[in-house]
This record gives sequence, structure tokens and C-alpha cells, in this order.
Amino acid sequence: MKGFKNVIAYVENEGLVKCDVAVENGKISAIGKNLGITEPFPCRETDVVLPGFIDQHVHGANGADAMDGTADSLSKIADALAREGTTAFLATTMTQSAENIKAALRAVKDYVAAGPRNGARIAGIHLEGPFISEKHIGAQPLTYLSDPAPETFDEYFKESGGLIKIATVAPEEPGADGLIREMVSKGVHPSAGHTDAGYNDVVAAMNAGLDCVTHTYNAQRGLHHREIGVVGAALLLDGLYAEAICDLVHLSVPAVKLLVKNKPKDKLILVTDSMRAKYLHDGESELGGQKVIVKNGEARLMNGALAGSILKMNDAVKNLVLKCDVPFLQAVDYCTANPARHLGIFGETGSIKTGKAADFCVLSDEFGVRLTVRGGNVVYEGEE
Repeated sequence: MKGFKNVIAYVENEGLVKCDVAVENGKISAIGKNLGITEPFPCRETDVVLPGFIDQHVHGANGADAMDGTADSLSKIADALAREGTTAFLATTMTQSAENIKAALRAVKDYVAAGPRNGARIAGIHLEGPFISEKHIGAQPLTYLSDPAPETFDEYFKESGGLIKIATVAPEEPGADGLIREMVSKGVHPSAGHTDAGYNDVVAAMNAGLDCVTHTYNAQRGLHHREIGVVGAALLLDGLYAEAICDLVHLSVPAVKLLVKNKPKDKLILVTDSMRAKYLHDGESELGGQKVIVKNGEARLMNGALAGSILKMNDAVKNLVLKCDVPFLQAVDYCTANPARHLGIFGETGSIKTGKAADFCVLSDEFGVRLTVRGGNVVYEGEE
């Protein structure tokens, strides 16, 4: 029997526990003492065994992007994400031509159907755009913005084989409420992003089914004392999940602390929003056909706009704990249990519990990734 032997593990509803974790047929079969583990996963006494991280907003890594529309690029992203402890992710598209978006969606559908076992698992798609606002375009190409038409979304949903799980939308745009209702009818989670929505727009969108804010603070109307906007709505309304890119470039430490202080512990979600330059050297890169310059941990378009990140999920956890004073297990929940609950897969993954998928991230006391296990199989073994 394989599994973890006499390790410190973050067990659901129990916290950090010294125990064995047995694995059979890709699932956690038992948690306890002296379980007869004969094939132990490598783990040091100072390491901690965590649930595998889940990234619900990631565009690319290691020279590959979900918009490339190829199995090879998706495989490269999956392998790269495993290096940071991620075992499941949403391949995230961006505003582009309908043809390019559909090609990317079909590629993800075919990749998932093929059932690859390397790297992190693609748990679905995050459709970021094209139903967004020109006023907060960010690094999305302005040329390809689309009106929030339900029939357009339906075409994308069909091309994806039903794999779209989150769709970013600007709720203030005319017709957005109908689009949001259509998304919800298909089991998709609408998220407010790249938007100039006011507070009342967000509340109306929530009544239609909106349940999340895309990369909170970034590319959206900020907080003002007479109109609290999207940021104020994210801080005030407990019914909204809030994504956060905690590279301390997209958000300052006080901004992160304010978000942590205001959101219920089960409603904040760490995302990387990383692009193809992650794991590559500084220099020139690309995002949606736009030139990107990567330097000193920042990825920016030529006009200076941030173009996603090169953030690794284990570093996001590290930043929260060491720079933002967030308790370790709370920070871990932000990229495990919380995204799993949001995506409706907490019954399958997102915590260490008997019967759930054997998805694990083993972190060193320096937040380095020692081991990533997906479905009971080692998909990354580090040297740290």
C-alpha cells in the first residue's frame, strides 16, 4: 500500500495531524496510525502534507498559453503548475477573435477527453472575456470585445463540451443580466471582472446569479465613498467569492490585508493569473498577440499595463503568511477548499479526507514544493 507514513498532514476538520495517509486507486483510503504503508511517498519530518492547490484563473506558464489551442501547450502548462503544488486548474482564455477562442476551447475539450495523467489536471475552463468593459480593458485586446449576448456564450459553451466553469463578465453592460442567467442555467459561475460596474449593478447581477469577482481590485471600478463600486461590493457582500493575485505587485500588502479582514474565511480565493512567461527568464514575451516585457517579477504591456503575472501558487501562500500576517492553514484554504467549494468539486478534492482524490502538495518549512501528487501518482518531485 502506498501513501504518506508518519507525516504532518492537514486533515479536514482536524488541522495539522501526525498520521499516515493511505492511498488506493487514486483515492485517500484511510487516515490514521500504523496503516501498513509499504510504499511511502518521500517526505521529511519538517515537511507538511497539504491538499493539492487549485488555480481557477491561470492562462499559461513555461512558454505555453491556453490560447495556443494545442495539446502540447496545455501539457506544458499542466507540468509547470505541478511544480508549484497545483493539482487542478481552469485553463483560462482571454478576449480574442471568436475563431481563436473556439479553437482554444476545443483544444481543452480534446485534451481532457484524452485523459492525460501528467502534471495538474484541467478541471475546466475560465472564459475571461470577451463580455467585458472597454473602460477596464487591462491586458485584453480592445478589438475583440463582444456584447453580452447569450447566444454567443452558448456557442462557446458548446465548443467547450460543457467545460466552461467560470465566465468573467462586466455586469453593467446592457444585456448582461440575461447573459448571467444563461450562464447560471448551464452551471457556469459568472464573475465580475474588467468592469466599471457600480455597487447597484453588482447587486443586480448577484440577483441574476453572479457569485464571484475576478482578480479583485484589478481592472474594475475602485472604492469611493459615494460609490463603492466593484471593490466595495467585494469587500461588503459576503455572498461573493473574491479572487486575489497575491504577488504583491497586483496588490499591495495593505490591500491584501483589507481583503482578508473583510471577506469570510471561506470566500477568498488565491489565483495566479499567470501567463506564458512564468518559469522563463526576464525579457520579451506575448499575451493575446500583444508584446509583453517581463522584468523584476512583473509582466507588463508596452503601455505599462500589468499583463497577468508570473506568480507561483506556493509563493502566493508564502506572501500571505510572511508578508500579510495570514495564518498558514487559512492561506492554504484560500487555494484548496475555497476554490473547490466555488467550483462544486469539494466532495472530490480540496481537502485531505477519506474517499477524496489523492491530490497532495508537500511543502517544506521554507514554502518550497517537495512533492506534488495527483490522483495517487507523483507528478512532480522537487529538490528543495
